[in-house]
Amino acid sequence: MNRPETDRLEEVRGAWPFVTLRLYNRGGRAHLWLARDHRKGLFRHRRALDDMQAPFWQTARYNWIMGLIFVIGSSLFMLGSAMALFPAMVKGLPGWTTNATFFAGSVPFTTAAYLQLFQAANTDERYTSGRMRPALFGWDPGSPGWLSSSTQFIGTIAFNFNTFDAIPVPEGWLLQNTVIWLPGMIGSVLFLVSAYLAYIETTHAHSARPRHEIAWWIVTINLVGCIAFMIASTIAYVPRGTDPAWMVNGSNVNLWFGAFCFFTAAALSMVEARHAAH
Repeated sequence: MNRPETDRLEEVRGAWPFVTLRLYNRGGRAHLWLARDHRKGLFRHRRALDDMQAPFWQTARYNWIMGLIFVIGSSLFMLGSAMALFPAMVKGLPGWTTNATFFAGSVPFTTAAYLQLFQAANTDERYTSGRMRPALFGWDPGSPGWLSSSTQFIGTIAFNFNTFDAIPVPEGWLLQNTVIWLPGMIGSVLFLVSAYLAYIETTHAHSARPRHEIAWWIVTINLVGCIAFMIASTIAYVPRGTDPAWMVNGSNVNLWFGAFCFFTAAALSMVEARHAAH
């Protein structure tokens, strides 16, 4: 990022090997650059871009819509988990209704994840001036925000396969583990990696104490949700014999809780977007 010569860099922070915070002194005034704010276009007065018009992917409306789509996907996953835990909810409906609900929820997840990846691929200030065409996917492995967004997007695609292949559930434990459990595990691992990258991008450290900041709550709750998804996917493995009831119920409970965390984090991101607009 190009800075005027009058800027004096006073502090650099970040979880190795990333730099996610820079503090500049400009004519005796402090200017704070935060990687997450820069990526999402939040609090633009901190970024010294007052003379530039923000592109649509760095507006409060874009961030709010992205959060809303995540909320929709999370709601459908919560509904699917509840239907699996309480079969009476789907009494009289086709047997594939519950799994179809999960698949329906995976589509908004992928949509919102791509919107986030597109945003992360175009954070460079060159794009804000309109001199370059935006990238569809980008390539910025030095940015934890881009790495987080790209791994999450790939993870959502794995969940698309995982949920679609369960409509209806195929016969045989080996086939079920191959086309349902394995993609779910891959998606969960990628979600967990993505959430941790988003966490260190926001906290500027590999671990941090709780903060009275909405961004900290967003990334921390999201990380807890990904841990729950990881547990749900792990115990969803189909054994060769009879599937223990506790494994099925335990998986669905963790799935519901993980989706609830995603719902909460996404709703908070919508609040954050509205605050950034004022």
